[in-house]
Order: sequence, then structure tokens, then C-alpha cells
Amino acid sequence: MLDALQWFVDLGSIVVLPILIFVFGLVLGTKPGKAFTSALMVGVGFVGLNLVIDLLGGSLGPAAQQMVERFGLNLTTIDIGWPAAAAISYGTVLGSLAIPIGVGLNILLIILGLTKTLNVDIWNIWHAAFISSLVYALTNNFAMGIFATVVYLMMILLMGDILGPVIKKFYGFPNITFPHGTAAPGFIFAIPLNWLFDRTPGLKNWKADPETIQKKFGVFGDSTVMGFMIGLVMGILAGYDVAGTGQLAVKTAAVMVLMPKMVALLMEGLTPISESANQFVQKKFPGRELYIGMDAALSVGHPAVLSSSLLLVPITILLAVILPGNTTLPFGDLATIPFLVCLMAAVFGGNIIRTVIGGSIYMVTILYVTSWVAPLVTASAKAANFDLQGNSMITALAEGGLWTTWMYVGLTKLLSWGGLAIIGAVVLVGLIYVNKILPKKKGEMI
Repeated sequence: MLDALQWFVDLGSIVVLPILIFVFGLVLGTKPGKAFTSALMVGVGFVGLNLVIDLLGGSLGPAAQQMVERFGLNLTTIDIGWPAAAAISYGTVLGSLAIPIGVGLNILLIILGLTKTLNVDIWNIWHAAFISSLVYALTNNFAMGIFATVVYLMMILLMGDILGPVIKKFYGFPNITFPHGTAAPGFIFAIPLNWLFDRTPGLKNWKADPETIQKKFGVFGDSTVMGFMIGLVMGILAGYDVAGTGQLAVKTAAVMVLMPKMVALLMEGLTPISESANQFVQKKFPGRELYIGMDAALSVGHPAVLSSSLLLVPITILLAVILPGNTTLPFGDLATIPFLVCLMAAVFGGNIIRTVIGGSIYMVTILYVTSWVAPLVTASAKAANFDLQGNSMITALAEGGLWTTWMYVGLTKLLSWGGLAIIGAVVLVGLIYVNKILPKKKGEMI
């Protein structure tokens, strides 16, 4: 059974996701023809989205490497990027159990009415596998690793429940949420920062959403032109020649144009399924909502997200240079920065200045956490027989540096089972409050 599930997952997200969407659509009562075309459109959208993300990574990666070389960085912990981190996470027996646990737990919580999120993005359950692998590397306790998996999966579903209304309001995606281990923690991190920004003289009144910027700066405020200008600056910082700088500038401009179009294509496929899900839930469970849990890639096409993310690439490299005690060399996950800040932008209302400032503060914490947790990531990589390629210490910004990683590893290190139990209790109370108590309060107010 486990081997069959692993085989299915190994088909890749562009195959697995359409199959799941098709089956999901049939279960919800969507006509087979409509369910098939919708599922296929989702697959096509993801192919396009991945092509644009690869274009971004293929452009940013070499430029970032050149910037690193120009700054003369000599840091001992190498950021290997999320694809390698995911491979490490699924490379052990403990990690491979995360998907069946995640699917079963999700269904159970939906039946019990303790979550609104049906997570079809099963590939990204690797985030839970990553956390459990670190807990196991720390404790050498398999049962504790399984418990960490369960607690983390419950936590990410809780975040999905909280995010649903925010995503509908900011991105305009009804009945969609992002129980995504890289993106969701940024949302939580941004909330106190936004409170602080609202009380900071000057900054609190500074409107800097893409629409306002375009009105103020005309053609230079256009998101495509902004992408071109940012690429131009990055090419100069990387020491590229005229041809290389020009090509990078046009490619970053292309990303700004193509990413939203690919997201729109994907949403075209998801919309009929989302509508069927809403009708099904209202029929079977009157008064309840159901969110389809998707990859946060759907959110990175927003102009505020892309503009802020491109600006944060050189800022992150600069931070790595100047932060005392940092050992992390940012590289593999520099192209993943849009996923780190996509939901921060939603908290900041699309304000690019707030997103860049908040994202910079976030990157400071991420660099320090990655440096701190690197020995455990390296130990997990060795346990999964991952080729370190001569590096003595490795890490990954997109998961290894998040505050959630710090929380799980830190509390486990401090209190063992008790630390995970505290997180689990808080998450369970949160699920009960959001899905049981809060709806009753809203009903009484109506």
C-alpha cells in the first residue's frame, strides 16, 4: 500500500494534482466531462506556472551566484534549496509515512468538523516530513517523529482554515486556501509587524500597493517595467556584461507578465470544482464551508509579491554578509523567496514597501534559524543517503529557517515529548475554536 502511494506521488505534481482534482470533482457531483476538462486545465496551468518559476529560478540562480562571488562570501552552511530538502525529507521510512498520515488525518478532521481545509496538495506534505526528520535526528525516537508529523499536519490545516477568508479577500480566490509549509508561517509572522507598521510615523500612511505606485510613477510604476528595472539592477550587481544584464532584465519582466496569466489559467480549471465543493458542503453539511488546499504557487503571481521578492534577493545576500554569527550562504532557495513572502503581502494589503521591510526582518530570522538548525538538517541528509557534494554543512532557507522549524526543534530539545504536546494542545484548541466555537458566535451575532 505504502509503495503504491509512493509510486502515485512520484508521478509528479502535474499528473497527481489533475487526477486528484478529477476524482474530487466526481465525488462532489461535477459532471465527468466538466471534471475532466477542469482537472486537465489545472494540470496545464501548473505546467505553465512551473515553467515560469523555472524561468525565474534559472535567471535568479546564476545572478545570485555571481553576486555571492563578487561579495566574496565565505560561509560554511550551504543553502541547498527546497527540492533537495524535499528529497531528504521523503528519503527515510519516517518521511515516507507523512503522506498517508496526512491524507488520513485530513479526512478524519473533516468528518469531525475540526477543519474546513481539504488538502489536495499532497506533494507539499514534505514539510511535515522535514520537521519529523529533524525531530528524529534530535531525539533518535521514531514515535516522537510520528507525533511531530501529526502535530505539524494539524497545525498547517489550522493555518489553512485561518487563511481561507484572507485569500478570498486579497487574491479573489473563493473556497481556496494554502496549507503550505513555506508560505503560511509568513502570514503569522507578518501580523505583529503590520500592527507595528500601523503605529510607525510616516510608514503608517505610506501607500505603496502596485496600483498606487503606477499612478504616482506612471510607466515606471508598471509591474512589467518594475520587473525590468529590478532585473537591470541585479544584472549590474552581478557584474554581468551588457548582453547578460539586458537578458536578465527582460526575463524578470517576462516573469511579471506571465506568472499572473498562468495563475489565471489554473484558476479557470479550479473554479468549477470550487463551486461544486461549495454546493456539496451546503447540501450535506448546512452552514459549513470547505476550502480546497492548494500550492501557494497560485499566490506568487501577484505584482506586489513578485516586485517585493525580486528586491529581497540582493537584500538577503547583503544580510548574509553583514549579520554577525550567520553561517548560511543563501543560494538554492533565493528563487523561493516569493513563496516566503506571498502571504505577508496579503497581511500588508499589497503594500510593497511594507512587504520589503517585513520580508527583510523575516530573512534575518530565517538566516539565523538555518544556521542554528543546519547540523540536524545535515544529519537528516546523511540518514537519507543524500549526496552532500563535499559540503560539510547544509540547510534550506524555505523550511529550515522558518519560525515553525525553530519552534518544533527548540521545544523538543527543551522539553522532549512535553514540547510537542504543548504545540499539539495549542493547535487542537485552535482547530476547535476556529471550526466549532467561532461559527456559533457568528451565528449568534446574525
